[in-house]
Amino acid sequence: MLRRILPQPPALTTRLLRLRERLADHQPQVDTAGGPLIWAAVALLLAPDPDGLLLIRRAERLGDPWSGHMALPGGRQAAEDSDLVATAIRETAEEVGYSPSRERLAGSLDDVVPRTPVLPPIAVRPFVFTLPARPALHLNPEVAAVRWVSLDHLLDSGTRDTVELDIRGERRHFAAYRVDEGVVWGLTERIVSDLLRLI
Repeated sequence: MLRRILPQPPALTTRLLRLRERLADHQPQVDTAGGPLIWAAVALLLAPDPDGLLLIRRAERLGDPWSGHMALPGGRQAAEDSDLVATAIRETAEEVGYSPSRERLAGSLDDVVPRTPVLPPIAVRPFVFTLPARPALHLNPEVAAVRWVSLDHLLDSGTRDTVELDIRGERRHFAAYRVDEGVVWGLTERIVSDLLRLI
């Protein structure tokens, strides 16, 4: 009798497997200081061929402090979310049409709490998902574009830069990563830098 040979799902690369191991041992710094916070969660989707991180470019919208920025899929916690992992999964599904499963969750990074008068009192918990392959994506109107940025590119010292931006009429300098679609800075730069330190 002939056996039907089913294609095997691609395995994670050595680098992504090592990252999963490091995250399993990682004790993320959770913010407990200060007043009440608006909680949000983002998803860092990592997939091979080559190892890359999914970044989105937010659509231009009036009144949105992150309008047009390079970012990670995610958003504010909703009342129906059972926890912040559920927030990251729901927001990713809404923004890019892909719902990462909890079994692909590798762990979380340190909370990011900007504590600046420019932004609302928000706290962001980043969750890392390792995927065996890059999924098909379907963008909603909040997302102008997506890009898988190779980890090698992000780890290259030439990608790191300092950008000068006008914030409420004041010129300020920020650490950043340069990618084809734009500049990764602010909250997203801090989260990506935390990830790269683990890698």
